[in-house]
Amino acid sequence: MTATSSSGAELRGAKIAIVGVGKIAVDQHIPAIAGLEAFELAATASRAGGVEGIENYADITGLLAAHPDIPALSLCIPPVPRYDIAVKSLMAGKHTMLEKPPGATVSEVRKLEKLAQAKGVTLFATWHSRYADGVAAARAWLSDRKITSVQIDWKEDVRRWHPGQEWVWQPGGLGVFDPGINALSIMTEILPNPVHLTAAELFFPKNRATPIAANLNFVGPAGMAVKADFDWRQEGEQSWNITVETTEGLLRLTDGGAKLSINGVDQTLPDVGEYPGLYHRFAELIETGKSDVDISPLLHVADAFMVGDRKTVDAFHD
Repeated sequence: MTATSSSGAELRGAKIAIVGVGKIAVDQHIPAIAGLEAFELAATASRAGGVEGIENYADITGLLAAHPDIPALSLCIPPVPRYDIAVKSLMAGKHTMLEKPPGATVSEVRKLEKLAQAKGVTLFATWHSRYADGVAAARAWLSDRKITSVQIDWKEDVRRWHPGQEWVWQPGGLGVFDPGINALSIMTEILPNPVHLTAAELFFPKNRATPIAANLNFVGPAGMAVKADFDWRQEGEQSWNITVETTEGLLRLTDGGAKLSINGVDQTLPDVGEYPGLYHRFAELIETGKSDVDISPLLHVADAFMVGDRKTVDAFHD
């Protein structure tokens, strides 16, 4: 977390604009903003169309020119084009929120972090799965326990969750790591000590530039083993589960972190929601004049592409 300027005033009804009104913005960002007192959606920038009753502009340049009064922007476009748009937002002195992953490369995110610091504005690189209801409790329980192994199973049907979204299959789109990085964001949040990647298998359809499945192996302190299996070919029941074995029993996060059981006992959890949690955090960062730019999940993905054994599998057709 990087300190910038200090505000101290409670954020309430601050104008915010969304850049990129796609599926994730419609399903998650817009409802989250509508349910909070901290922000008011004042404008959008999207070639795909905006939100009924809200001014929409074709691009961020038009938005910034028309609304110098809007202090905060939430960037919901895919990672590859996001860097240039984020630079324009920060250069205009706007507090800026980045959908996950924060960028197409590690170095561009680092550059954005330095730019935000120089401009004295907040930059928030979000990881929405860290705000799932069970994650904070899992982190607290694991904080003083000896972990022996971790198994991550993140398997879903790409046709259901990314229908017709060609960008996920293009260079920089991450493929199965687009959901898989959510699991890695939880892993890096709940484990009390860091791990590093030792081996990976990446499975590329012969007609695609990004992987459809991946198997990752990590090692932590005292030989602790972490295994992660990601697959976009899952039909039927979808699996977003993390199982942590400790010397004092078994912890399981299921349903993407929304549910938590410890030694077979379901835990009572708060019902906040991931994206409301993100915007609460964004408001807090703006109020306190800070930034939050954690790239550890992105680093693990970069490592997987660096050392992964690439295997070719059957062609994928949406």
